[in-house]
Amino acid sequence: MSDIEEEEEPVQKLRSKRIFINNVDLFTGKNLGQYLSQCIVGSSLEDNEEEEEGETGSVHSAASHKEGAYRVIGTLKDPNAKPPEFVTEIVNFKTREELLEKLLECDIIIYNITEDADSIDESVWSVSSLHTEIEHFDSPKMFILLSTVLTWAKSKPLDPDDPEIPFTEDDYRRRKPHPNFKEHISAEKMVIKFGKTNKQKFQTYVIASGLTYGLGENIFHFLFKTAWLGEASALQCFGTGTNIVPTIHIKDLASVIQNVCDSKPKTRYLVAVDDSQNSLEEIVRVVSSKGGGGKVEHISKEDALLIKDLKQNEFDSLLVNLRMEAMFVKESMSVRWVAETGMVDAIDSIIKEYKQTRGLLPMRACILGPPASGKSTVADLLCKKYKLHHITVKDVIDDTLAKLEQSAARLEQTGSATGEEEDEDDGKAQEDAELLEQIKESKESNGGRIEDQYVIKFFREKLKSMPCQNQGFVLDGFPKTYEHAKDLFALEDEEEDESSKVNYDAAIMPEIVVALDAPDDFLKDRIMNLPEEVVQGTHNTEEGFLRRLQEHRSINHEDETVLNYFDELEIHPEHIDVSENADPKYEATIEKIAGMLGEPRNYGPTPEEKEEMERAAAEARLRKEADERAIRERNEAEEAAIMKQRQEEWLERLEEVRRQEREVLELQSIPLRNYLMKHVMPTLTQGLIQCCQVRPDDPVDYLAEFLFEQNPQVD
Repeated sequence: MSDIEEEEEPVQKLRSKRIFINNVDLFTGKNLGQYLSQCIVGSSLEDNEEEEEGETGSVHSAASHKEGAYRVIGTLKDPNAKPPEFVTEIVNFKTREELLEKLLECDIIIYNITEDADSIDESVWSVSSLHTEIEHFDSPKMFILLSTVLTWAKSKPLDPDDPEIPFTEDDYRRRKPHPNFKEHISAEKMVIKFGKTNKQKFQTYVIASGLTYGLGENIFHFLFKTAWLGEASALQCFGTGTNIVPTIHIKDLASVIQNVCDSKPKTRYLVAVDDSQNSLEEIVRVVSSKGGGGKVEHISKEDALLIKDLKQNEFDSLLVNLRMEAMFVKESMSVRWVAETGMVDAIDSIIKEYKQTRGLLPMRACILGPPASGKSTVADLLCKKYKLHHITVKDVIDDTLAKLEQSAARLEQTGSATGEEEDEDDGKAQEDAELLEQIKESKESNGGRIEDQYVIKFFREKLKSMPCQNQGFVLDGFPKTYEHAKDLFALEDEEEDESSKVNYDAAIMPEIVVALDAPDDFLKDRIMNLPEEVVQGTHNTEEGFLRRLQEHRSINHEDETVLNYFDELEIHPEHIDVSENADPKYEATIEKIAGMLGEPRNYGPTPEEKEEMERAAAEARLRKEADERAIRERNEAEEAAIMKQRQEEWLERLEEVRRQEREVLELQSIPLRNYLMKHVMPTLTQGLIQCCQVRPDDPVDYLAEFLFEQNPQVD
C-alpha cells in the first residue's frame, strides 16, 4: 500500500479554512456541512482529556469562535431549494470553468458521490482540473471523495475457509464493485491517481463510507417510514436477512472527515464504518420493535423490487453483504463517536433523532363533554384531518378483550406444538389467560360491568402502543372522572424521577383538552330530533340519554372534576359552546381546535391521497363554477326579463305620449283649419278652376296673380 501512503506532515493550524461540499441540500451534504461549520480548524487534534471534558466541546464552542471554524461553500442539487443557514456561499455556475474558479478559492474540496450519480462525472472533472492548476495554487489543497462500501460489494473473501474475516483499508486493491457501482470505483481510482503527482500541494483522499443512518435517515428511510406509519402488518426484510450491512452514523462520518481535514493522514484510502456487524434482519427487527409493531416478515428480492417507494440505490445498499473494519479510523483518529457500536445498540436515540428531524411528533388531544354534545363526531373529524387514532371506551375494551382471548387461545394449542414453537409468547399467553379469567369474574360480580382498574389498564396499554406513540390520538369522552384521569396519567413506579417536577406520564398526556358545552334543553332537543332508525339499538333512547346526562352532571358539578385535574396540571381545557352554532359538520369547532393543535406533524397525504384530494378539489371547483354559471345565467335571465318589461313599459308610455301629442296638435289645428276653409279655400278653388280654363303658360304665376287680386280683406 506504499503508493497511497505518505509521511505524516506537520500540522499547521489555520484560523479558518474554506471547505467546498457539493449538494448541500441533500442528506449527506447537508449534515456534513452542518457538522463541519461548527468545528474549529484543528480541534480534532486536541488531547483526549480535553475532548472528555466537554464531549465535542470544540464543536459546541464554535458558535463563539466563528473566526476559527470551517467556512462552508457548496452547490445545490435543486437550484430552487432554500440554502442551508450554515453555508457561507452557494456556488451557482453556468459553465464548469466558473465552478473551477470557486474550487480554486477553497482549501478543501469534498465531493459526495453516494447520492447523486451526476456528481460522479463532475467530481472526476473537478479533481482533474484542479490537478492541472497545481502550479497556480496559492496554498496546498485537499480533495476528498466520499464514496461507498458498495465498491467492495463483490469482493472475494480474504480466506474462503473463514468468510467472517473483515476487509480493511489494506485490502483496497482487492475490492470488486457492485455492478451498479462501477462508475464509483473508477472515480475512486482517478482521485487516488491525481494525488500522487505533487503531494505537497495537492492531497487526495477516498473515504469508503458504510451505509449512513441517523438525523432523519437516508438509506434506511424506507424501513423507518414503513414502521412509523404502521399501515403494514409487519416490517419487510428482503431475502434471508442474514447479509451483514456495514453502517455508520452520519455524525460519525462527519467526524472522520473532520479528522482527515485536520490531520492530513498518510493513508489515502480509508474505510469509515462503525464497529457493528449487524445483519439486515437484526436492523429490520430492531426498527420494527422500537418504531413499529414489532413484527417482521421476509419477502423475496424479486418482490422487494416491486415496491414503488424503494429506490434502486436503497435496494442495492440494503442487500450488501460485507464484513468491514475501519482499522485506520479506530487506531489513528480521534472520532467523537455517536454510535460506535452501531444502529442496533443506539436505536433509541436514532428513533428519537428520526422523529425530531422530520417533525414526526405525535399529536394528543382529549375531547370531553356531556352526551349528545358531538364528542365522537368532533374526534372523528380531527382524526381524519390529522391522521390520528380515535380512542373510545367501547373500542378499547372490545379490542383488548379480543386480543386477550386470541392470546389465551394459544394455550390450548401448546399440547400439539413442538418445542421450538413454545417460545416466550407462551408466558404472555398464560398471563393473558389469567387476566381474562379475572375480568370475567369481575364482570359477573359487577352486573356485567368491567371494573375501572381494568379499563384504566386497557387505556394505558392502548395509549402506550406504538401507533399512538408515533402518530398520536384523540381521546373521546375519557377519562370521565378526576380519579380516572389521575390513575390513567399517573407515572408508573419505574418511570418516577425524584428530580423531575412532572408528576404525570408525559408520553400519554394530551396536549390540549377541549370541553364541548351545551345546556340540557339543547341536548334533549338534539336527541329527540334524531330519526327513530338511528336511535333504535343504541343508548340514545330517551330513557338512556336522560340517565347518562344525569350521571354526567352529577360527576361534574363538584370541585374535583376531570377538567379540574387538567387545570391543576396547567393544561387548561378550552370550552366551546356547541349550542351557539348548530352546524352538523362542526366546521367552526374543528377550525378552532385546529388552531390550537397547529399544522399536522406527519408525512402528509400519500400520492394516492393527493390525487384524490386534487380530484375532489377539481370536482369542487367545477361544481362551484357550474353553480356560479347557473347563478350568473339566472341573474342575466332575470335582468333580461326586467329589461324587457321596462322596455315594453317605456314603449307603451312613448305611444301614449305620441297619442297625446297628436291630440294636442289636432286641437291646435282646428282654428287654423277653420280659417283656411272659410277665407282661403274658396278663393283658391276659384283660382284653380279659372287657371284650368285659361291654361296660361305659367300656371303658378297666374295663380299667384289671381290670389293677389282676389285677396279677401279680413279684419
